[in-house]
Amino acid sequence: MSASGPGETIVLGVGAVVWNERHEVLLIRRSKPPRQNEWSLPGGKVEFGETLRAAATREVREETGLAIEIVGLIDVAELVLDRAAGAEDKHYVLVDFCARAQPGDVVAGSDAAEARWFSLGEIETLPLWSETRRIIAASAKLLEQSCNNDPDGSSD
Repeated sequence: MSASGPGETIVLGVGAVVWNERHEVLLIRRSKPPRQNEWSLPGGKVEFGETLRAAATREVREETGLAIEIVGLIDVAELVLDRAAGAEDKHYVLVDFCARAQPGDVVAGSDAAEARWFSLGEIETLPLWSETRRIIAASAKLLEQSCNNDPDGSSD
């Protein structure tokens, strides 16, 4: 195993596939790198001492103004950027959760230039990172399983 070299950084981040009652997904247009100006899942860096779930909840609120209820863990996605690609050497490890939106209005904030709901059909037409598509599809399956285990949609 090799040690990280100078300037190489591993960044731990979280993301959330947030669903509303119309079965739409909340996406943000990123205002900062990586993937600046692209539509993405709300999320960001985990702060020292913060749990992954708390980080996901905080990041969604900061970027969209919404409170969420986390349904479960989806998967992990990774993005490695290096100087050869014209970027700083960074390895992003992104832990993604499935969540339901609590009532409220979506307002873009912090690292989001824009935030809005998209139907699954609209998402198919967006130029998204392949990992974002994979995570959304996995989240849809997880949400369906959650609803099948809880037919009235309540958590308890």
